[in-house]
Amino acid sequence: MSSAVELLLPFILLIGVMLLMTRSAKNKQRQAMEMRNSMEPGTGVRTIGGLYAMVVEVREDAVLLESEDGSQLLFAKNAIGAVLEPEEYERILSGDDGYDAEDAPVVPDDASSLTGTDDERDAEERRIGLDKDGDAEGTTKPEATTEPEGTDSPDAPSTGTEDTESKGSSRDGENGSKP
Repeated sequence: MSSAVELLLPFILLIGVMLLMTRSAKNKQRQAMEMRNSMEPGTGVRTIGGLYAMVVEVREDAVLLESEDGSQLLFAKNAIGAVLEPEEYERILSGDDGYDAEDAPVVPDDASSLTGTDDERDAEERRIGLDKDGDAEGTTKPEATTEPEGTDSPDAPSTGTEDTESKGSSRDGENGSKP
């Protein structure tokens, strides 16, 4: 009997997880439907594309919106991402960030103040870099030398005519086929 329970336990857990997931998805759909049905003329909304507009007319499956410049746009109800409170809509349109001068968060100009202490930054500046472009002082790059093709030794002069036939190669031709 215990072996049957051990075999069925993973399936029971899987079904339970699936039921929980579908229930939460249905909850989200229900909330979105209620939010879209709460729209009425004069309500501020944000579309899923990020457009802020005022509702002019609500139709069965569509909404007529008016943007700040006065143009009217017809959107599907499913394209409405959020119905905004009147205060929030006015704040967004006015460009106000919603913070007083004293309450505003302090944001540094760069991330250097967030990455470590001053001692760590000083040590980083004193470190010697191994750049490819700017080598360390006193070192030189070795010059690359190339040997002429078709010569067996570096001392042999180039005749200007290279062997086009491969010697001792099992492949001949571009496609690697044998003759």
